[in-house]
Amino acid sequence: MAKIDDDDFEPLPPRRHMFRRKRVLIPLGAIILILAAFLILRTSDTDRDEMIAKYSGPAGAFVAGPAGQQVHYRDQGERGGPAIILIHGANSSLQTWEPVVRTIGADYRVVTLDLPGHGLTGATPDTDYSAEGMMAAVDVVAAKLGLDHFILGGNSMGGWVSWRYAIDHPERVDALLLIDAAGMPLRKGEKAPPSNVGFRVLEYPFGRWLATQITPRMLVEQSLRGSVAKQAIVDDKMIDRYWELLRFPGNREATVLRARMDREPAMAAQVGEIKVPTLILFGDKDQLINPSAAQTFNERIAGSEVVLLPGVGHLPMEEAPDATAAAIADFLKRRLVPTSRADPETR
Repeated sequence: MAKIDDDDFEPLPPRRHMFRRKRVLIPLGAIILILAAFLILRTSDTDRDEMIAKYSGPAGAFVAGPAGQQVHYRDQGERGGPAIILIHGANSSLQTWEPVVRTIGADYRVVTLDLPGHGLTGATPDTDYSAEGMMAAVDVVAAKLGLDHFILGGNSMGGWVSWRYAIDHPERVDALLLIDAAGMPLRKGEKAPPSNVGFRVLEYPFGRWLATQITPRMLVEQSLRGSVAKQAIVDDKMIDRYWELLRFPGNREATVLRARMDREPAMAAQVGEIKVPTLILFGDKDQLINPSAAQTFNERIAGSEVVLLPGVGHLPMEEAPDATAAAIADFLKRRLVPTSRADPETR
């Protein structure tokens, strides 16, 4: 048997060096996996021109906003009828109103717009997504169309913008339509609603950053399904519309900025200043805003009326457009003063 000399073996590295080497390799591998997953899952913005061609339509137009943004709007319906301006909710677009416009447009001039940071309007250079920034977009569209007064309505965040506008500009609002509107505090002993997965992601700093980079179509579908009670309306066309317009350049960053903004809860105490005829319409299965908010609005706005749609969630204008349009038409027929405001010298 050959003699084995100790010099034939390399000394083993000290154990502390082995452990140190492992501590370096494991995090590095994890980082590589995370980066790979990020690159695979990352979703890019949609193409601006392609989206305008797909979603603006023959009635679509743009007007320059106060911060240099191009506000997208549609002016449809009976031009000789009273004007209604309708405002969509968070992460939505003016398309949400189309099923209702097709019905009430026979008697009313219906104007819809994409708020800053939404739809085909996209980001605004001054990143102002506050109530004032949203109301300014309403003003530029109204000015473009020569509307000095109008019926104003909105869903969810758009409802919040609507009642805020009615407080700030009472002379311009003939009637108010609050459809699953945001902005009222929880009632005593009440719990916050479940919300949907998309809004829950935005509650966390890492989730907000991630939302600007990774927006899987599946997440948008889950958020939509968490927002509506009538699941049958969530089809591929609807999912694609919400998904593609959310990824319109600047909209995801705007979503994150809005999630961190103060929604001015103190303003809820001033909603009683609203004196115009007000319709409060809610789906009784809303999972984003407690339907009991309709009662709170009703208690605070004198003379307001409440309509609860059974089996309907947060988006009545898409879930139950005929019932929504009928409720609006009936309310306006009964409550809207037929002789709209005259010029000062003819009053």
